[in-house]
Amino acid sequence: MGKQVLIVDDSSMMRKIIKKTLSPSDHTIVGEAKNGAEGLELYKELKPDVVTMDITMRGMDGITAAKEILGYDKEARIIFLSNLDEGRYRKEVEDLGAVGFTNKHRGNRIIELIDQLD
Repeated sequence: MGKQVLIVDDSSMMRKIIKKTLSPSDHTIVGEAKNGAEGLELYKELKPDVVTMDITMRGMDGITAAKEILGYDKEARIIFLSNLDEGRYRKEVEDLGAVGFTNKHRGNRIIELIDQLD
């Protein structure tokens, strides 16, 4: 069964790419946010099954937004998508409670990470 997905990324182009990546799957995009603060508000409003989260964004960054979301809902499932050095951020996002981390351009891996969630 498909998941309801909230996309949080400051790049409108990247949000379009993620939507296109997920379109052949049975997952539904329920919302899009251009920064962490918007992502937090939409999470509270929409209660999606999973959030794809960029790390670096103006205003509230993805790490801070994830902490806020997980403070609001400890069961939240967040997958970080970034072009940044995975080695540098992987442990931090895993310690935070994220369920995954991958490069933004690894479409098949994004779908795999979402599909493996119960």
